[in-house]
Amino acid sequence: MTPPEKTDSPKNVAVSTHMQFEDNRLLSLLFGEYDKYITRIEQQLSISILSRGNQLLISGLSGQVDIAKTAIKALYKRLEKGLMISVSEVDAALRMATESNNRGNFAEEFNGDAKAIRTRRKQIVARTPMQAEYMQLLADKDLIFGLGPAGTGKTYLAVAMAVSQLVENKVERIILSRPAVEAGERLGFLPGDLREKIDPYLRPLYDALYDMLPADQVLRRMASNEIEIAPLAFMRGRTLSNAFVILDEAQNTTSVQMKMFLTRLGEGSKMAVTGDLSQVDLPRGVRSGLRDATEILRGVDGVGFAQFREEDVVRHPLVTRIVRAYAKADKTSSQYQQES
Repeated sequence: MTPPEKTDSPKNVAVSTHMQFEDNRLLSLLFGEYDKYITRIEQQLSISILSRGNQLLISGLSGQVDIAKTAIKALYKRLEKGLMISVSEVDAALRMATESNNRGNFAEEFNGDAKAIRTRRKQIVARTPMQAEYMQLLADKDLIFGLGPAGTGKTYLAVAMAVSQLVENKVERIILSRPAVEAGERLGFLPGDLREKIDPYLRPLYDALYDMLPADQVLRRMASNEIEIAPLAFMRGRTLSNAFVILDEAQNTTSVQMKMFLTRLGEGSKMAVTGDLSQVDLPRGVRSGLRDATEILRGVDGVGFAQFREEDVVRHPLVTRIVRAYAKADKTSSQYQQES
C-alpha cells in the first residue's frame, strides 16, 4: 500500500501578509538607518519585507511570518511609548516572539510593562522570557539563584533590581561580592595593595553599577557604604540586614563558603546568587558550593531558581554560537570518556 503523501505543516506554508501603521515617522524609526532593523529581521527569519507607504508586505513561511509580525508589533509599540530601539532590541523582540509563538503568549515586559526595572539612568526590560521570569523572582523571593551561561543577564539584572530597591528606599544598602578565585592567574602577581588586587575581580559589578547610576552617585554611595563591594572572604561573621546582597561567580565557592554566605541573610534583606556551573575554576576534586546549594535548596519555601539556557544569551549573536559549540564539545568529551 502506498503511504499517504506528506503534506506541509501550517508553519511551512508560503504566505504573504500585510501590516498597516498609522505613524509614518515611527515606521521610519522601525526600519532604522539604511533599513538595518528590517533587514536584520529578514535575515534572521529568511523572509521578505517590502514597504508600500504606511504598509508592510511580509512574505515567507507562515511560521516565520507570524514571528516577524509579533516582533514588529512589539517594536512599533515600543516606539509609540517613546522608547527607542536598537539592534539589541530587534534581536530581543525576535527571541521573545519566537518563544511566544511556541508557547502562545507574548511577554509584555519587552515594552516596559509590568516587570520593568527602573533605575536613575535607564529602564531595564526583559529581553527573553527567562529574563522576565527571573525579574519576577527577584521581586518576589528573598533568595534567588540565577544559573546559566555567560551573557544571559544574570548579574546585570540582579544589580539593576538592587539599585532600583535602593533608590526606592526598600533597602538601605547594596552588598556585592565575588569569590577571589583565579582563572589561571594569581592574586599575588598583581600590583598594589589588597584592594587594588581585588578590584579586577569585581570590575563587572562596577560596570553594572555605573550603567544604572550616575558616576557621582556611585562614588558617593560607595563612600557612605550604601554600596559595598567586597570579596566573599570578608562576609564571614556578619549579619546582612536591610540589604540587597549579590554573590556573583558563585560556581567558584566551596560548599563551606556557600553555606557561610547564605546564612548571612538578615532581616529585611534579599539575596541573589548567580553563576555558571560550566565555568568552575576551583581546584580539581573540589565540589562547587553552587552545585550543592541548587541540589539542597530546590523546593525550599522562599527560594527561587532561574535556569538560563543558550537561547537566553543577549550579547553578540556569536556568543550564543560559542556557548553551543563548547556545550557540544563537552558532551562529546563526556561520551568519549564513558565509552573509554
